[in-house]
Amino acid sequence: MNNAKSGFALGRRRLELRFRTLTLSSREWIAPDFVRVRLTGSDLAGFDSLGADDHMRLFFADGPTESVEELRAAPSREYTPLAWGEDWLDVEFAVHGDEGVAAPWAASAPLGSTVGVGGPRGSMVLDGEPDGWLLAGDETAIPAIRRFAAQIPAGTPARIAIEVRGAEHELALDAPVPVEWIHRGDAPAGSALVAFLESLSADDRPGEAPLVFVAAESSIVKPGRALLARWGVDTAHAVVKGYWKRGEAEYHAPH
Repeated sequence: MNNAKSGFALGRRRLELRFRTLTLSSREWIAPDFVRVRLTGSDLAGFDSLGADDHMRLFFADGPTESVEELRAAPSREYTPLAWGEDWLDVEFAVHGDEGVAAPWAASAPLGSTVGVGGPRGSMVLDGEPDGWLLAGDETAIPAIRRFAAQIPAGTPARIAIEVRGAEHELALDAPVPVEWIHRGDAPAGSALVAFLESLSADDRPGEAPLVFVAAESSIVKPGRALLARWGVDTAHAVVKGYWKRGEAEYHAPH
């Protein structure tokens, strides 16, 4: 069991919960099934997201709305804010065919379309510096992994592993260490990442008391927690969660 004293903490901080009405102003395809969109509007004044794993709720109307109440009643899904400014907000979407509500909207909604944004209602904030890092996830976790990776100091032991369908689905990601791209091919989402996590031994732990972030399809949770036990990592110093669940469009990741 690892008894190293951690040099960091993960703490919850509440934010003012506001609903904002924004406009789809641009989209950029980062990979064949991954798109970044920019939402703009004066409602973004005061927007903030303090934690890399934050969730906000996006509301997708299928056409023009007459009121805020109508927009709030539209189908919604949770996403991680990627980057933002005084009047713009970037969000990334994994797009797999035309399933669901959010991905088709991100892929094909006309520029100028309206979208609602609620939250984030709170943040998990990193205080201090871990002496090692493991960031692991599938396409849905890439925005959070981007934000966590930006916090890793050069020279700190770290591993970043991301599962995608194949080599053509890899994308650019700024990080102080090379990304380990794991290809699942036609296997179920999450299966290749589960195998990767199960292959890690106690000797593979980066640092003595690392921060561990694991997020993907919900099948990742059990092997992710088993890894924490092998590495002797306190659950208070880790995030292991299912960002989505196969067959459940309404599933929401636990906060």
